[in-house]
Amino acid sequence: MVIAAMAVLGPVGCSTKKEQEQKEVVSKEPLSIIFMIGDGMGVPQVSSAYYFGDSLPNFSRFKQIGFHQTSATDYTITDSAAGATAFSTGEKTYKRAIGVSSDSFPRETILEQLQEQGYQTGLISLTTITHATPASFYAHVTDRDMHEEIAAQLIDAEVDFFAGGGKKFFNQREDGKDLFAELLSKNYHLDTLELSKPETGKRNAYVLADDGIPSKIEGRGDYLSEATKMALDYFNQKETPFFMMVEGSYIDWGGHAKNAEMMITEVLDFDKTLGVVLDYVKANPNTLLVVTADHETGGVSIGKHYQMDESTGEKKEVPEKVSIYFNTDQHSGELIPVFANGQGAENFQGIYENNEIYHKMLKTLNRAK
Repeated sequence: MVIAAMAVLGPVGCSTKKEQEQKEVVSKEPLSIIFMIGDGMGVPQVSSAYYFGDSLPNFSRFKQIGFHQTSATDYTITDSAAGATAFSTGEKTYKRAIGVSSDSFPRETILEQLQEQGYQTGLISLTTITHATPASFYAHVTDRDMHEEIAAQLIDAEVDFFAGGGKKFFNQREDGKDLFAELLSKNYHLDTLELSKPETGKRNAYVLADDGIPSKIEGRGDYLSEATKMALDYFNQKETPFFMMVEGSYIDWGGHAKNAEMMITEVLDFDKTLGVVLDYVKANPNTLLVVTADHETGGVSIGKHYQMDESTGEKKEVPEKVSIYFNTDQHSGELIPVFANGQGAENFQGIYENNEIYHKMLKTLNRAK
């Protein structure tokens, strides 16, 4: 599938003196981390925001940018499970592994480590909350398709705020258990219908679809940015730091489907959510924001746009437009961009392996103490 757009590019604004001063603020409080994953988002997907959006993308607000290499231990081309586990544990592992090492032993995740240090924790996804990327931060199973076991582990993970889909893995289980009842017994505020206002004195769980949340082209609305803002407001009401992972899941799905409209709208929605988070970091400088992807999907390129000349029947280039092209419906081996903002952002420059992102986040935390 090919989709075209007018090329609308704007200038990158310069940082103001006030912004520079805020970057220099060093708080005595522990550092909070927001980790955003645009599943399937390589450089071409990021680039699409510059050609198909209505304004300068929020990606332009980053000054610290690097790249990571994505391979798993057994395959050069990774999947989301091995990719997210490398992020969460600091170890590369095999494809389909969730929170376990290459020899299938459980490995403590950054979310679990920070919980032990008194951190609040959050997970937001568009897929089922048991899907490979979010699951890799709290579960430990040998295969990503073990959704019911992953859901059971989420009950005991005591994540303070999570939102996504996957009802069927909680209350339509083969073992007959009602995990929603177990969440309520653990004093969760649970909503399976909408993003209702969180309760400050409780953990909050939002499981809003039997499977995944709808895509943008299916009418999702502003779920991702609204859930993210809601979580940030919730965390801010307490005087403890937090770790939160936010996944823009369906950039990947657009690549698998070779659906340019789906890919573009998901990238633009991710960029909108990015604006919410960057505004938060600006107002709360004792925060590190890291934005990346687990891999690229679709072998996407952005190239010339052509249309047929009706008078001659010949293909003619349209100078002011570009088109999206897909090379595959699978993952690719491209280097993946890493964007960082806030305290310690300078640690994420360069080219390195995907598991180094975990170590760079911990390095930043340790230096902030």
